[in-house]
Amino acid sequence: MTGEGQGAGSPRREELLEAAYAYVLRHGLADLSLRPLAREVGSSPRVLLYLFGSKDGLVRALLGRARTAELALLADLPEGDAPGLLRALWEWLAAPPHRDLLRLWVEGYGRALVEPGGPWAGFAEATVRDWLVVLGRVLPEAAATEALAVLRGALLDLLATGDADRTGAAVAAHAARLG
Repeated sequence: MTGEGQGAGSPRREELLEAAYAYVLRHGLADLSLRPLAREVGSSPRVLLYLFGSKDGLVRALLGRARTAELALLADLPEGDAPGLLRALWEWLAAPPHRDLLRLWVEGYGRALVEPGGPWAGFAEATVRDWLVVLGRVLPEAAATEALAVLRGALLDLLATGDADRTGAAVAAHAARLG
């Protein structure tokens, strides 16, 4: 059996992936156990293993689903100047409805750094590349890297403290320096 399982591309797999994604947005991936997940999504551990190949296959699929959401955000950003792009990115990142997705992203990013193999392999590096491509539309590479570091740092602070005013002011100050 491959990491994608026997049901790759099946409607049932996609249905369970969406339900599992909603579950991990609420509960995270750290203590993911197949029994509670299967119960929550109306399936069984055996079916999940069949469809995803293994627990690692399921985690890879969930990280892929999170990355799909991230890429949709990046694709929908308005074209424009660097300050406008940073403000648009921060507005999306700071929106309370996105906190669960962003906590999941931070968890996947962190796990990819400390457990570079397995289902986390390449997740952090891929997200950095994705964001640098978007920021690179309006900034040279070094400035795009700096802007990404500011956004990522402000996001971590926001998730840790909930202080949207302070973190937003920091991003706004950085964006103003780019203009």
